[in-house]
Amino acid sequence: SSISPGSTAPRRGPCAMSLGSTGMMDTAPVGLRVLPSLPGYNYPEFKDRHHKPQTWGIVNGQRIEHKEGLTHDKAKFVKVAKPKETWRSGTMPDSMTRHVFKASDDQREHSELPAWDALDRHVLRFYGYFKETVVETNLENYRVRKVSIYFYLEDDTAHIIEPRTDNSGLPQGTLIRRHRFPAPNGGYLKAEDLRVGEDFNVYSRTIRITDCDDFTRDYFNRVGQPQGEPEEVEVDVFAETQAAIKKRDAKQPRTYEKIYREVMLGGGHINADMQQFLEKDGKVLRFYAVMDDLQTPQFERRPFLILFFLADDQVEIREQYPLNCGRDNFPIFFRKKKMPAGPVAVDGPQSRSRDKSEYVHGHDLAVGQHVSLMGYPFYIYDADDFTRDYFRQELGKELEPKKDVQLAERVVPRAATPPYTGYGSWEDSMSSVIHLIPKVPRKDFVKLCQHDGKVLRFTAKFANPKPEDVDRLFVMNFHLFDDTLSIHEPPQRNLGIVTGKFLEKGIHLNQTTGELFAPEDFLPGKTVKVFNHEFIMMDMDHYTEKMMADPDLKACRFDLKAVLEKLRESMRQQFPLVRDTFRRFDFDRDGVITWEEFRRALSKFAFSLPEEEVIILMRHFDKRGDGQVSYNEFCDAVLDEDYTGEMLKTKDPLKAEFDPQYADRAVQKSAQRLETNAIRDAVRRLQDVVYKRIGFVQRLFREFGHLTHTQVVTVDQIQYCLKQLGHMFDLEELERIILFIKPGANLENINYVEFFKDLNTSFHDINAIR
Repeated sequence: SSISPGSTAPRRGPCAMSLGSTGMMDTAPVGLRVLPSLPGYNYPEFKDRHHKPQTWGIVNGQRIEHKEGLTHDKAKFVKVAKPKETWRSGTMPDSMTRHVFKASDDQREHSELPAWDALDRHVLRFYGYFKETVVETNLENYRVRKVSIYFYLEDDTAHIIEPRTDNSGLPQGTLIRRHRFPAPNGGYLKAEDLRVGEDFNVYSRTIRITDCDDFTRDYFNRVGQPQGEPEEVEVDVFAETQAAIKKRDAKQPRTYEKIYREVMLGGGHINADMQQFLEKDGKVLRFYAVMDDLQTPQFERRPFLILFFLADDQVEIREQYPLNCGRDNFPIFFRKKKMPAGPVAVDGPQSRSRDKSEYVHGHDLAVGQHVSLMGYPFYIYDADDFTRDYFRQELGKELEPKKDVQLAERVVPRAATPPYTGYGSWEDSMSSVIHLIPKVPRKDFVKLCQHDGKVLRFTAKFANPKPEDVDRLFVMNFHLFDDTLSIHEPPQRNLGIVTGKFLEKGIHLNQTTGELFAPEDFLPGKTVKVFNHEFIMMDMDHYTEKMMADPDLKACRFDLKAVLEKLRESMRQQFPLVRDTFRRFDFDRDGVITWEEFRRALSKFAFSLPEEEVIILMRHFDKRGDGQVSYNEFCDAVLDEDYTGEMLKTKDPLKAEFDPQYADRAVQKSAQRLETNAIRDAVRRLQDVVYKRIGFVQRLFREFGHLTHTQVVTVDQIQYCLKQLGHMFDLEELERIILFIKPGANLENINYVEFFKDLNTSFHDINAIR
């Protein structure tokens, strides 16, 4: 076809034009991505996604563009074994949906988690050293510097710390701060690059790795890359010098050979006082003494501490003030100096100087000795272990054992109780006597429940009656649940006296004994006196006679079947959920109801049953017969079945016979639970002291170091060290704790480091009672 002049031909880009076989221009779409990049031709940047990316951020106040691989790497993920799936379906079958669509075991074997979550606080620790050249001195050529390398698995960062050494003259501490170390062959340092027994290069410094901790070895053993054996750290001249300084004594030993050589050379003049100071500096004899102070209006025995310093023969006396003694706290009774012996004398300028024998010396003191120091009489009753060893080894004398100087406690006389006036109750009147501010008397509810409805009846007559009162007869009613007394006069034919209530019910005083009435006061033949009326006891009824013979006699026999039904119905009405009902009667929250807890549950519902009947009812609840009622057994006994296979199905009948073997098992289980609770309380109490107090273990180990140089102690030493730090534990409690943490341990040979390590580790295993 032709193109007329003046017309505009359509534009075609080079990418859309192609030459056909006929020489004509045909249009066919061609992708620009396949064309080469020719000079002079620019093509747009092709995108598959047209969202607005967020790549800008602020770093150190400057806007920079974050790109993966340039400014940050892709987040690190690790494979972690999934915990086993627990699905509690109870007695009901699994639903079909869950049975078909739940994941298989191989699909849920591992899961991928970010490293910052799965490996949080997982740190590898290596020990090593590097050599540094020393050019400023001719005493050494190089210095060996020990370092610790910490590698954090969560983000592959590391930092190097040099432990501080005394008098090293070097700035020690953090050598390289925490960041990602560059690897020698490019990239970043990984955990696999750190190997024991190999050199590690970082920032032109070569570090020899000699060892690693236990956690690091376990980690590499799990990943299949075990570390090598630990190596010895090279010792330099500086370390040898420091070790020699610690071993070397500050002075040469004073031997007879040395003295002889000095005399032969014209010296050898020994300064006796200086020699005494060098040999006995820091050695002090300690005596415990008391002084009977008769100058005060009230006799007082004051404790003192007599200290004799062997280095310079000086004496110091300190007073030990008891708690709440009322004295001002000035402990120095005699300031440290030489103390003249004998009576006190004031020396003037013309007085001659005292001889050394005229001063008090520690060798003259002994336990059980009365001594006068500066005019004050002291009695020495004890000495410390160092003083006893010094007298035994240096002087060849054995000090006497400790003397008992403890005064008997003073008996504070108690004011006599005023006589009861009869106004108001006895408890209310005694509350006014005992307390400055009267309090409402508390009732004994246990006594009320045990003796409710029990009344003892006695017959009596006047002891010295008038002629018209000879035939009068009285009935005394004593109520055991509140110790009240009432007197009733029964009617008699042709008596001529209005009978009925003689004394209203109340707590009354027996004027014969001066105390409140007790059941023993009404025995036949005895005489009682109340409100100036004296009675002679004559007889008692049959029930009272049986009660006096057996105080635990029950007023009536219960129908156990009716008690069981009433108990079951009362338990159902306690809470909407049977779980809450079970928790109410499980007082120690251990998941079972013991015999003691079952008896307390019956008493809450006002059933005062003997032990045999309590065992019979508990045996009905305990289907397994193991001596305790579990939660499932409790639910089966209290609740009715949801679905039954027969009409009007009833519970199993109650077996009314008593089983002594089951009673023994129930008592044994109750004792075991009490022992378990005692062990739990003791362990929890010691764990609260050790685990929650920062630095307590270090202070405790320091106390152990004062007792022994080994890591083995006895249970008595553990009790002593805990007492020194202000925590009192019984010996029985500590034995329970030790045998619980380390079963089968020898109580006379305990590795205290391992014991307290296991105690801290098991802190979260001993759960608190909910």
